[in-house]
Amino acid sequence: MTAFLRGSFLRALGVVALTLGAGVLAWGQSAGPAKAAENPAAEVRAQRSWEYGPFVSGGSGVGDRADYKFFWGGFQVGKAVTPVIKAGPLSGQLELGIEIIPFWQAYTPAPHTVVENINGVPTTLGFGGGTFTGVSIEPAIFRWNFATSTKRFEPWFQAAAGSLYTTHKFPPEVLVPKGTAGGTSVFNFTPQGGVGFHYFLQPRRSVDFGLNAEHISSASLGDKNPGVNASIQVQIGYTWWK
Repeated sequence: MTAFLRGSFLRALGVVALTLGAGVLAWGQSAGPAKAAENPAAEVRAQRSWEYGPFVSGGSGVGDRADYKFFWGGFQVGKAVTPVIKAGPLSGQLELGIEIIPFWQAYTPAPHTVVENINGVPTTLGFGGGTFTGVSIEPAIFRWNFATSTKRFEPWFQAAAGSLYTTHKFPPEVLVPKGTAGGTSVFNFTPQGGVGFHYFLQPRRSVDFGLNAEHISSASLGDKNPGVNASIQVQIGYTWWK
C-alpha cells in the first residue's frame, strides 16, 4: 500500500479514536452516582426504545484482498420490535435497523500493469487501483439483543444486507476503454454478519462496538465480478435511546 493510502487509513483510525474519546468524556461530565446505580440496559429493553446515532467503521480485506483497506462513516437507526423472549442463555429481543453511509472509501493497491496470456501471447495490460469513494445503505438489519443480567452491557449479533454505489467501478480490474465490455460495476451488494455490544455510559446513552464480516459482490451486474469475498470491519458508534 502506498504512503498516501497508509496515511489515509491511519487518519481514519484517528477519527475512530476521537469518536470513542468524545463519548467517554461526555460520560465523565454528566454521569452522577445516582445514575450509575440505575439499570439502563433493562430500561431500553422494557420500553422497546428507538436507538439512533453516528458510527465509524474501518477494516481490511482477507485472503486475496488482504491489501484492501476500508473506512466509512454514517448514521444508524433501530427499533426493538418484540418483547424480551425467554430462551435460556439466548433470551433477548429482535431489533430491526437501517444504516445510511454517505461516506465510504476503499484503499486498494495503486494502478499497475499485469501480464496476461491472450491467445497464447503474453500481453501487458493496465490494472486499476487507488482510492475508491462511494455511498452505501443497509436497509435490512436484523439484530438480536441478548437480555443479560448486567446493568450496562448488552451484547448482540446481527445479519444485514445492503447495497453500495461507487464513483468508479469496484473492485479494480484490467482497464478497458470506456463503453467497452470487460469491466466490473459501480453497483455492488453488501451482505454481512457480525457481533457487538452496547455499553451504557448513562441512561439512554451508550457507546457501541461491533465486529462484522462483509462480502461485496455485484451479482454479475458488470461483465466481471471478482468481488471482495470477505473483509473484517471494526465499528464504533455512539447511541441515543428514545
